[in-house]
Amino acid sequence: MTISADTLDMRRDRRPWLRRVADASEPYLYSAPSLILIIAVMLVPLTVGISYAFRDIQLLNPFSGGFIGLDHFRELAGDAAFYGALRNTLWWTGASVVLQFVFGLILALLLDKPFKGRAIAQALVFLPWAVPSFLAGLNWAWLFNPVIGPIPHWLFALGLMHEPGNILSDPNYAMWGPIVANVWWGIPFFAITLLAALQAIPRDLYEAASIDGAGWFQRFRSITLPFLAPTIAITVLLRTVWISNFADLIVVMTSGGPADRTQIVASYIFTTAFRRLDFGYASAIALVLLVLLLAYSMLIILLRQTLLNKD
Repeated sequence: MTISADTLDMRRDRRPWLRRVADASEPYLYSAPSLILIIAVMLVPLTVGISYAFRDIQLLNPFSGGFIGLDHFRELAGDAAFYGALRNTLWWTGASVVLQFVFGLILALLLDKPFKGRAIAQALVFLPWAVPSFLAGLNWAWLFNPVIGPIPHWLFALGLMHEPGNILSDPNYAMWGPIVANVWWGIPFFAITLLAALQAIPRDLYEAASIDGAGWFQRFRSITLPFLAPTIAITVLLRTVWISNFADLIVVMTSGGPADRTQIVASYIFTTAFRRLDFGYASAIALVLLVLLLAYSMLIILLRQTLLNKD
């Protein structure tokens, strides 16, 4: 008759049961402060905010606060301003992410090459990331102002404008102002992350490819891009989620105008909550945005996993 190893271990372990429970719970006790902090800072406000979406929370109405079910979502389904903000969010997010990625990749490739004064150049490239977003939006709003800013006069001199005007007040071009400011502010994120990934690529691969006669484009396509693909997927995912929720520049530069041409979902939430003081309806909009971003994140993660499994 044989006795399993687990049975022998149980027989040998003659510690008091309280001692065994304490030893088993020791890892959880070490992580308890972090879990408590996460619950207090993230989960509790998230739960409260989600509950607001199903309640009538209006700060100027002392009789509000009751449960109204799905009324906010029914109102949202017929809200033309929300659909306009959603379209603007797609344009704002897509243009910002693409331009930030392209310019960030170019800067990372340039900074990956050794040259005199590279440390100073890296510091200057990363400087916009250290500027507070409120201050960045204020500065760019001044730059686009024809009274005190040079950009309208430069565009007029290049023949791109009929007269030096403020594009932030033009419904057809107003969105380009926050997009330009956002691209300038967000390029360092892609440059930093992609530069770190570039420096992790073994240089022997480039030397072997050069010996085999591969040109710079072939080396970029066959070596650089495959090694950068995981980093690109994560950075694009993160920046898309962040920019979709990023209303600082728009609130500072245009406040969603003119005629709601620059109103995105995040700024619409801000306007509804802190100007109309309707926290219930704003929470419903925020919940819809949360669901859309979660669906997008899951789609990107599944696509990345499919590509990794295929390789």
